[in-house]
Amino acid sequence: MIDFNNDSLFKLNPCHPQEVGPAVAPLLLHGEQIVSSYKTVRDFVVFTDKRIIAVNVQGLTGKKRDFSSLPYSKVQAWSVETAGTFDLDAELELWFSGLGKVRFEFKGNSDIIRLSHMIAGYVL
Repeated sequence: MIDFNNDSLFKLNPCHPQEVGPAVAPLLLHGEQIVSSYKTVRDFVVFTDKRIIAVNVQGLTGKKRDFSSLPYSKVQAWSVETAGTFDLDAELELWFSGLGKVRFEFKGNSDIIRLSHMIAGYVL
């Protein structure tokens, strides 16, 4: 399981779903669609229409991977912090029942408001 309490060393950058889609395709349910995806140097996060899949790539070769599935149905609350003039990073915090707070940090060019709106559509 990914340690969601540790601060991220790398910030998530938007990426095309085709870059990371094949890695999570075996986990997707029939009809489940990737809506948005973000990656660091090795790790990545995929937002689908049902859940968030956080992938921690491990080991020297990167063949070992930890997949954490975070269903929207367990989200109790969330918070977004947009990028500013001097603080160029954006943040998304979600509180999951039974898990606690999960925090994602994004580069400033990420559309965090669109992401929050998408989550609202699935949670509310």
